[in-house]
Amino acid sequence: MVNDASVQTNASEAAEATGLFCARHAIKSGKEAMLSEYVLVITEKPDAARRIAAALNAQGETERIVDDGVPYYVVQRDSRILVFPALGHLYTVTGVEDHSGTYPVFDVCWVPRYMAERGQRQNRKWLEVASRLAANAKEFVDACDYDVEGSLVGYCILKYACGGKEKEAKRMKYSTLTRQELVESYEKRLPHLNFHQIESGLARHEVDWLYGVNLSRALTDAARSATGKYMMLSTGRVQGPTLRFLASREIRVKSFVPTPYWTLKATLKVGNSVCEAMHSTRLQTKKEAERLSALCKGNATVKNVRLKKTYQPPPAPFNLGILQTEAYRLFGLTPMQTLNIAQRLYLDALISYPRTDSQKLPATIGFKNILSHLSHSIDFGEPARELLEKETLTPMQGRKEDSAHPAIYPTGNLPEKPLRSAERDIWILITKRFMSAFGEPAVRLSVEIEIDAHGVEFCLKGVETLVEGWTRFYKPFVQFEDKLLPQLEKGQKVEVEHVTIGKEFTKPPPRYTPASLLKKMEREGIGTKTTRAGIIQTLYDRKYIQGERISVTDLGFTVLTVLMKNCPAIVSVSLTRQIEEAVEKIQEEIETHDNVVKGATEALRPVIATLKEKKALIGKELSQAIMNARLTEKAVGTCPLCMEGKLIILTSKKTGKRFVGCTNYFKQKCRNTSPLPQRGFVKPTQKKCRACGWPTVRVYQGKRRVWTLCLNPECPAKEGKKSNALPNLQ
Repeated sequence: MVNDASVQTNASEAAEATGLFCARHAIKSGKEAMLSEYVLVITEKPDAARRIAAALNAQGETERIVDDGVPYYVVQRDSRILVFPALGHLYTVTGVEDHSGTYPVFDVCWVPRYMAERGQRQNRKWLEVASRLAANAKEFVDACDYDVEGSLVGYCILKYACGGKEKEAKRMKYSTLTRQELVESYEKRLPHLNFHQIESGLARHEVDWLYGVNLSRALTDAARSATGKYMMLSTGRVQGPTLRFLASREIRVKSFVPTPYWTLKATLKVGNSVCEAMHSTRLQTKKEAERLSALCKGNATVKNVRLKKTYQPPPAPFNLGILQTEAYRLFGLTPMQTLNIAQRLYLDALISYPRTDSQKLPATIGFKNILSHLSHSIDFGEPARELLEKETLTPMQGRKEDSAHPAIYPTGNLPEKPLRSAERDIWILITKRFMSAFGEPAVRLSVEIEIDAHGVEFCLKGVETLVEGWTRFYKPFVQFEDKLLPQLEKGQKVEVEHVTIGKEFTKPPPRYTPASLLKKMEREGIGTKTTRAGIIQTLYDRKYIQGERISVTDLGFTVLTVLMKNCPAIVSVSLTRQIEEAVEKIQEEIETHDNVVKGATEALRPVIATLKEKKALIGKELSQAIMNARLTEKAVGTCPLCMEGKLIILTSKKTGKRFVGCTNYFKQKCRNTSPLPQRGFVKPTQKKCRACGWPTVRVYQGKRRVWTLCLNPECPAKEGKKSNALPNLQ
């Protein structure tokens, strides 16, 4: 359990121990000694701090100071302002008496991240500088992103690093990093933080930590006790139900038995035109198809002609989930990649804040001003000018709202530097989606013609775009394909040239993709706009799932089976949704932080007790799946010499060197081995070399040195290149 008092006490003790709260003993540099009586503005990221400082500066140059490697900015407005950047979350949840790997842990507190996580040592300097700057500040302003996560970042720094200034701090609220909006946000800063939003965020982090850490440690401990080796296994209150969605679909796909059916397609001649019509129903036997086909000779008669005009309204503006889905459809970008790209575009002041659920655009963002700026762009100039000629600008609005931010929209700013390919794609996509929201409905005419061929009915379907409407502004991301039919009237005769019988099979339901899985999570109400992409990535990282068309691995199935057998509530949507709704009610002042955390903890206690009691049995169930997972991770492909064994990545017991060897080597049936580079990370590609057909691996030696290596020492593609030969390492 956790409450505000325990969080304050534990975090304060941790901070005192590391010198973060000693404002009365603040160490002042020469610069800081001169900077008395200033406003301290806290931002979420360094890029945001730079833009906010530039926007607020009204006199002279913006001064950038680097204190012990930590940058901040000094500007002058009506008074002196210091703009200090965080690095995202500088504080995190941990157990009050947490010893790594032990469980259960039910008492938690908030501490600096460097005290709880590896690789976060630099955060200590950030907090030390924040504490020193807070000592001489006359006013505090939280300028972090105005959502739950951003609010938590600012709150924790103000409360713990700045010595309890969260109650007197003011709040900037903005959705873009444009100069005009930042200045207005500062001049009209809110009188206090949104504490209900903050309490909701605290509860969500604490509950997620309690579930994630306790359940993951229980699985990991059970597996290690059975195998004697460590392998990180994890689950959580959202990860479990998400894996269950995937496993349920995987079972349906694997158990699906295709059923044959037959189709009839008639080729019709109408004057000089030829078109194809389909029989209206699937046929269960070939005999029936042949019988009907024999009837369709000579002329057929137009039985009916139906025309239907449809009006397709513009699409709603993007929220994060729809943007991630559309980016996957168009560019193949995963939800996590899209989120990261959108965040960079936001920090470059090219788009509004991307972590939003809203599909609404308020008039206060200044439609004409944005389009006026875009009208000077080569990419958007003509459509922007066309929209500006409209008497009124009223965008299409979606159903979803977000109290923190509107839908995603372009700021109107043009890139200050060349964008990378993916960044440019997403920026153009968001801008065109924004402009299309102001377009007129597209009008299309659907034509359906029923053909009677001696009692056998066929159907001709066509469609024609009458008015492009909004689609002009969204091209090439939307493309209507017209299918024009010859003009036919009821009772008219057409010639049946021939009829084709086709055999097809019913298909299983499609596997989820990262984008469709994200939509499923959103529909089911689990996870948040910020966390869903990360949860999907974690399932990949844990080797529970694989592939772009997601399939569940043996390890994923085994983990899910263990959870469903021993604690089914953990993988149920109902419990996860119940907690989500309770957390949301904190923001609505219907529920309290303490009640939500207490209720979630009490539901977790018996689950952990069961997992601990059955540790040996669970470990036994997991052990074989883990061994298979490790083998799969090292498997390179079928041995091209013996064609029976598998090539796997091995490590020599004598030399400690790694190499690829055939599994039949140990049976003395095959001597095939291939050397590997000894530095960096090697990952099987599951693809064959185009030149020789041997398996390949991907070698990673730093971010910039990555290449594909064919395991065939005599590969023809290597001729003329520097020899790749390495000594035999077995």
